[in-house]
Amino acid sequence: MTTYATDIRGYGSPGDAERDVARVSALAPVEAAAGWFLAHEADLLDRQMEVTRIPAPPFGESARAEWLLARFRELGLIDVHLDGIGNVIGVRPGTENGDDQRHLAITAHIDTVFPAGTMVQVRRDGNRLYGPGVSDNGAGITALLALAGALNHANVQTAMPLVFIGNVGEEGEGDVRGMRYIFAEPRWRDAIQFTLVLDGAGTDTIVTEALGSKRFLVTVHGPGGHSWSDFGTANPIVVLARAIDHFARTPVPTSPKTTFNIGVITGGTSVNSIPESTSIKVDIRSAAGEQVDRLERALREAVERSVAQEPRTAFGGRSHSGLTSEIKLIGSRPAARLNPESQMLAVLQAVDVHLDNAARLQRASTDANIPISQGREALAIGAGGAGGGAHTLHEWYDPTGRDLGLRRILLAVLTLAGVHE
Repeated sequence: MTTYATDIRGYGSPGDAERDVARVSALAPVEAAAGWFLAHEADLLDRQMEVTRIPAPPFGESARAEWLLARFRELGLIDVHLDGIGNVIGVRPGTENGDDQRHLAITAHIDTVFPAGTMVQVRRDGNRLYGPGVSDNGAGITALLALAGALNHANVQTAMPLVFIGNVGEEGEGDVRGMRYIFAEPRWRDAIQFTLVLDGAGTDTIVTEALGSKRFLVTVHGPGGHSWSDFGTANPIVVLARAIDHFARTPVPTSPKTTFNIGVITGGTSVNSIPESTSIKVDIRSAAGEQVDRLERALREAVERSVAQEPRTAFGGRSHSGLTSEIKLIGSRPAARLNPESQMLAVLQAVDVHLDNAARLQRASTDANIPISQGREALAIGAGGAGGGAHTLHEWYDPTGRDLGLRRILLAVLTLAGVHE
């Protein structure tokens, strides 16, 4: 039996990685696994529609997790289980097992951005699928299952064990809690050497830079009252509107790209009531951690300034506006960058050369933020095909070209993990 495995110390030149990829690609079992994808596209579409129909709002992924748990067992993975936070985990053993054996993790987040109660309807129009979450991350979950299915079909044996993970908490206020748990758990913290994150559609990007972000819940409280009899009482909605105006004037650089967004505003009880409280949710992002911190300071200053502008009146025997404010951190993702000499990056770029696929290095906020920020080898890529309308009810996915995306995943995984023939 011959083992084709990459050198864990990395590559001296791009040509070394390209030779490894070409050698792995030419193996008969690998060719058979690659051929499985196109032959089973109809089945993959059915799977994608099936999983997309299962609601998986932030902190409410359990039904979809149970579905994926059953699929992992059908695929013959071992040690299939839900971990302490709800991630779905299954292992495909390697031929070189041992207590200190390094693993390659392939992950796809199972949650969606849509809140509980969202009507999840999935339909097919020709070859295109429509439905909230069908691409992000129905495509990634489908690719996770397709990879395991193809490896089984061709009886491909890897030297390194593969860990298949359907993780929770990637979207919104989930704050990548699933991946945080994985890389804090003793079992996996030191065992996983490579992490390949499958997120959404496409084959044209490689996420090597983790976009930093912070999210805040800003709330202003006041005494409240009747719109007529208590007119003049400080109104939290007016105060926060003024704070938003102040904050929105904060300058941001184009390089490093830095953004902010007020995505949610809530509060009040009726049109003729002065509200007792109102809240906004703010998202701040940048490739540079210092820019995130600068915008956080600007947000806090805007709220303090707006509250201070309210007239002071007598409350409880002393003079003040009757207002209080609080700013609560509800999400924080670290900014980081993968080492450009990364073995993983060398392999994936060699795979793209082999497949004649053009892909650019990109910055994004994904599950890869966590391992990259810890100095680990991790990348995020799309699962092939094309998608659009992400984070809207009109999201769509077109499987044209999915075969290329799945071959890309297959060759990257097998070149990194090593193949026995």
